Amino acid sequence: MKEISSSEFELEINAGGKLVLDFYSTECPPCDALAPKFEGLAQLYGNDIRFVKMYRQANRELAEKLGVKSSPSLLFFEDGKQIGNMLSGGIKRSEIIHELNNMLTHDRVEAIKSQIKPAVSEFDVLILGAGPGGLTAGLYLCQSKVNTVLIDIALPGGHVSTTHEVSNYPGFIDPQPGYLLSHNMSEQTKLCGTSYKVAVDVTKIDLNKKEVVIDEFETIRAKKIIIATGTSPNLMGIPGEKELKGKGISYCATCDAKYYDDKEVLVIGGGNSAIEEADFISKFASKITVVHQFDSFTANKQAQEKLFANPKIQTKFGFEPRSFVREGDKIITEVEDLKTHERSKLVSDGVFVFIGMKPNIDMFRDKLELDSWGYVNTNEDMLTSMSDIYAVGDVISKKYRQITTAVADGTIAAISIVKELS
Repeated sequence: MKEISSSEFELEINAGGKLVLDFYSTECPPCDALAPKFEGLAQLYGNDIRFVKMYRQANRELAEKLGVKSSPSLLFFEDGKQIGNMLSGGIKRSEIIHELNNMLTHDRVEAIKSQIKPAVSEFDVLILGAGPGGLTAGLYLCQSKVNTVLIDIALPGGHVSTTHEVSNYPGFIDPQPGYLLSHNMSEQTKLCGTSYKVAVDVTKIDLNKKEVVIDEFETIRAKKIIIATGTSPNLMGIPGEKELKGKGISYCATCDAKYYDDKEVLVIGGGNSAIEEADFISKFASKITVVHQFDSFTANKQAQEKLFANPKIQTKFGFEPRSFVREGDKIITEVEDLKTHERSKLVSDGVFVFIGMKPNIDMFRDKLELDSWGYVNTNEDMLTSMSDIYAVGDVISKKYRQITTAVADGTIAAISIVKELS
């Protein structure tokens, strides 16, 4: 692994051959998550492709010239020319391998694959999911000197990291940016000693054997597992939604609201998320129409009062979307009046959908006892229907899903496990 500066960049590029460059930063969790993957792949592919790193903060001018806007960012070069896709943020090992393999012949790729040796690691507790519940469990476990590993397909934080503002977390007088709250939770758990394997591909989960395979080659075993996989946004399942997802239809205001400056958008939904996020989107958009199937919102009264007082926001009660179509730069949303059954079309620059969530349990759905909504049933110790398998946070059957309740779940599960292992 070689580190270079911008003054050495041209020389390195002009040397020809194949090269991958990592722009990294300090105090950067995604960079920390990438480092072991990058170094491991350098050992595998190093005879064919040169692996180099560059400190982004000290080489800003070159980074900006190359279009690097976040850390980490991986750029791929061949014979002095940039090729392939730039990878940024929570980069998965499989994404890097895909770009590296595209730079080599099929025979060379197969030869490198044959060198990959399966790895096995053992822990006392394995936590699946790095949201508030999983992070809190990890914190309590590591403080009790329990050897713990935390695994997530994304970066730590869960939905909190994409929430623009958290105003009701105890201990903070002023509202906290979601990304900052989740970052502080993650750093506290990491510094305590919990091992992190994040932004990985989960290949297999075997609850009976209490083992998880990540990135197709590493098997992680534990005495106990905590499921903290959280939820994902519900989809409407209507024509055009799948095709326009990420291309005008979004499920994350924090991620995408900034792209609708002085534009018109629709918000679908009437719960807390829809109403609170509509208010946030109004910081950017010039006009927002909230479409809700019922005659009133289900969000808390304070959020509703704030929305009704916002001159940028109008409401459309008793309507439900039936299809989405893109026409030029606009999205045409066909909606149905649920009383008259008449259909009409709404024109906007984008659509945000907030119609609830579903538990992320696809890889072990048939192994656990679930409630009628598909959430995991647990007892008062957060133990599931399987011995040594616990569950916490939004994935479990519960009346209220909040950051504070997820944190409480993680605390209970960890304390219960510590007593079991003692």
